[in-house]
Amino acid sequence: MHGIALAIYWVLQIWVLCAIARAILSWFPISYGSPMHRVNTVLVAVTEPVIAPVRRLIHPVPIGGVGIDISFMVVVFVVQIIAIQLRNYAF
Repeated sequence: MHGIALAIYWVLQIWVLCAIARAILSWFPISYGSPMHRVNTVLVAVTEPVIAPVRRLIHPVPIGGVGIDISFMVVVFVVQIIAIQLRNYAF
C-alpha cells in the first residue's frame, strides 16, 4: 500500500510541475504551429480537467481593473497538501 501512495505522490508532483510550466508559458506569446504551441497544448490538456471545475467555483479577484485567477493557486495548494500527506504515509 505504501508503494501505491508513493506512486500517486510522484504523479501529483509531475502534475504540479506541468501546472507551473503552463503558468509560466501563459506569460509569453506563443505562435500557432510552433513547438511551444504543442507543448502548451499538452500542458493545458493535462492540467485543465483539474483546474476548470475550481475556476467555475472561484471567480477571478478584481485587482486594479484586472481579474486575477486564483483558482490555479488554490488547486496547486490543495494538490501539494494531498501529496505531502501521501509522502508522509509512504515513509
